[in-house]
Formats: sequence, C-alpha cells, structure tokens
Amino acid sequence: MMAMRETPDMMAFVDAAFAVGIAATLIMVVWSWIAMRRAEKRREETRGK
Repeated sequence: MMAMRETPDMMAFVDAAFAVGIAATLIMVVWSWIAMRRAEKRREETRGK
C-alpha cells in the first residue's frame, strides 16, 4: 500500500523555473545579438556615405 504524502514534491516546480529561466536567458542573448548586428550594419552604412 502506498503512503500518502502531505507535501507536494517541489522539485518539479524548481526544474520548471530553471528551464524557464534558462530559456529566457537564451532568447535574450539571441535577441541582443541580432540587435547588435543590425546596429553595426546601420553604422557601417552611415560611415560609407
């Protein structure tokens, strides 16, 4: 017979929080890299004129 647990296992929530945090960080890095590349391209275009 299985024993009833009174407290939920919080590791699922901790794992989900880490996954969301890591995913958000990676998205921000990619977004910033794309923005940096666009800014560099605009700068080079204005320098060339």
